[in-house]
Amino acid sequence: MSFKGLVRELREMRDGIGSMSRRGIEGRHWRSRTRSHIAPDVAPVELVDQGQWANLPPELLLDIIRRIEESETSWPARTVVVYCASVCKSWRDITKEIVKTPEECGRLTFPISLKQPGPRDALIQCYIKRDRATSIHRLYFGLTPSEGESDKLLLAAKKIRKATSTEFALSLVSDDFSRASSTYVGKLRSNFLGTKFTIYDTQPPTDAAIQHNLNRSSQRFHKKQVSPRVPACSYSIATISYELNVLRTRGPRRMNCIMHSIPVSSIQEGGTAPTPKSFPHSFDDKHLSSSPSFKSKDLNATSSSSSPICFDPLTLKNKAPRWHEQLQCWCLNFKGRVTVASVKNFQLVASVDPSHNVSAAEQDKVILQFGKIGKDIFTMDYRYPLSAFQAFAICLSSFDTKPACE
Repeated sequence: MSFKGLVRELREMRDGIGSMSRRGIEGRHWRSRTRSHIAPDVAPVELVDQGQWANLPPELLLDIIRRIEESETSWPARTVVVYCASVCKSWRDITKEIVKTPEECGRLTFPISLKQPGPRDALIQCYIKRDRATSIHRLYFGLTPSEGESDKLLLAAKKIRKATSTEFALSLVSDDFSRASSTYVGKLRSNFLGTKFTIYDTQPPTDAAIQHNLNRSSQRFHKKQVSPRVPACSYSIATISYELNVLRTRGPRRMNCIMHSIPVSSIQEGGTAPTPKSFPHSFDDKHLSSSPSFKSKDLNATSSSSSPICFDPLTLKNKAPRWHEQLQCWCLNFKGRVTVASVKNFQLVASVDPSHNVSAAEQDKVILQFGKIGKDIFTMDYRYPLSAFQAFAICLSSFDTKPACE
């Protein structure tokens, strides 16, 4: 029997056993309520029914899941790995232990992988489809759109126009962009001119970022009005700036990205980037009550008690294109991933000071590239130290109208 068939059978048996066990528990509970004696007032014991598959020997289970993880390396076949994590708690713990981060293995598996840095030596290749009718942008995993529409959806963003700004709400699904939803992961907000954008995340990547951003975060709603599994705050993690084109000269857009949550040391030899392990379920009351800025809506307000930034943030800049005399246009080498000329096309590289001792080869690496391949279809390739969420938000800023920058 194949691994897919094995996991499918395990899930079917798990579902059947779980439903029978739940009916048995409900029946015993109903019979117990008909008794006349009074039971002592003690806290009920929570029954966790994991089925017979939870009792497999750990060594055998570890070997099975490791073989499945190694054999199913691409989507949609990699769904089997997610199935293993959904059988029961013991399976989930072992699966999470086996599955590595995108930086280590170059693969996306669980939703939290979208918040983790990409691989160091290769680009994760994705593409974006824009729906003009609904103002929804969808990020898919893969080289180009497939004919069967079976590509893996990673993230979706809905464009929301306001009187003085434009916002993109980012979600794990394409039909729910509510801030109160557990699938909501962040947003991108522009200024009035569309020259400056701020990326907000629902979770800070490091403890240092928590202390720094407590005075720069906004409370999405009152903490008592939200489910404990929904984070109540947004944290500013990056700023994207487009230079004004006052003289209206011909040429590509010039942009800079300051990644407040990524230290410049992450691209130095031996450096690491923040890697969250799970989505936040709730925030401690001590964090909420200790920050005076939660009583104000001013995102840029800081107090004298705020903690200083403990690292120099990484700055990205767009790679300067070269002028092609024969084609009479500006050109960049996208290695075949971009086929249509567009003012939206760009490549981002690190912009560092010589004092940071970053090698020239590291500075020349393309960390993020974005370009057009067809009507409303764009490619997005990213690598370490950016995550899919951060890269997608940066690319979304290119979709907004910028008359002052062109």
